[in-house]
Amino acid sequence: MAILLVDDKADNRLLLKRILEKGEVGNVLTLSSAEKALDYLDNSQHDPLSEPIDLILMDFQMPEINGIEACRIIQAYDYLKDIPVIMVTANEDLHLLEEAFESGAVDFLQKPVNKIELLARSKAALRLKAETDKRKKRENELLKVTTSLEQANRQLHKLSATDGLTDVHNRRKFDEYLDREWKRATRDTSTLTLVLIDIDHFKLFNDTYGHPAGDICLKSVAGALSSCLNRPGDFLARYGGEEFAVILPQTDIEGAMHVAEALRLAVKNLQIPHESSPTSDHITVSVGFTENQPRSNNKLSAFIAIAGRD
Repeated sequence: MAILLVDDKADNRLLLKRILEKGEVGNVLTLSSAEKALDYLDNSQHDPLSEPIDLILMDFQMPEINGIEACRIIQAYDYLKDIPVIMVTANEDLHLLEEAFESGAVDFLQKPVNKIELLARSKAALRLKAETDKRKKRENELLKVTTSLEQANRQLHKLSATDGLTDVHNRRKFDEYLDREWKRATRDTSTLTLVLIDIDHFKLFNDTYGHPAGDICLKSVAGALSSCLNRPGDFLARYGGEEFAVILPQTDIEGAMHVAEALRLAVKNLQIPHESSPTSDHITVSVGFTENQPRSNNKLSAFIAIAGRD
């Protein structure tokens, strides 16, 4: 462990250093002023080869910056405030001693320093620092574990709500979101729109080009549909095998028609060849929608059925 001894008098530094080293308390670094001590502490944060300081023995009376002022500065920095500071003073003024403790000092030594007392108080302060370091290490480890668990839970939640192939919301998330928005619209007497999109003749596409090509087609269609939704509340999900659903909160019939046409055109513009389709040489979709202002006596299942028939 490393001790920083700060005193403007060379004789004092030499005496205390000798006692501490003979007592095998730790490595002792001596500096002649608080300014030099603060510079050293600051620079050591950027020097990976610098030994961390575990205890500071600070003379009370020093020119420029005295021990109390230096202690206040040390306490102002998060990376320094856990270093215990023992004030060394010949002053017996209780007011000044109280001020020293208020500035952040953990203990004090009266000059002339008693050898046994110096070693005992230094060792006690070093034990305090070691316990503080252990506690903070445990807290950091716990924080890392907690952060990892939170990230894993977010990932699990995302996976549970996302279709693995198309990376849009899955049917489970669709059911939850539609139920929530239906209740919200009922409460707020606002309009809710549901759009159902079905890829035309998709079985024929799979039969002609194979299922891997079908998977690529589904991903491309999902991306095209997603690009049409700009509002935060608009919601896209894979509803079934080749079916997708879009929920549009607070959207009237005119807005629904506009979005439905944009969805249809977005898929058409992909220009995915479909030579087996009886209606087009490219992938197309059929789009149905319904808008409603839900009331407590309306049924959600009927709302979905109407969109599927359109």
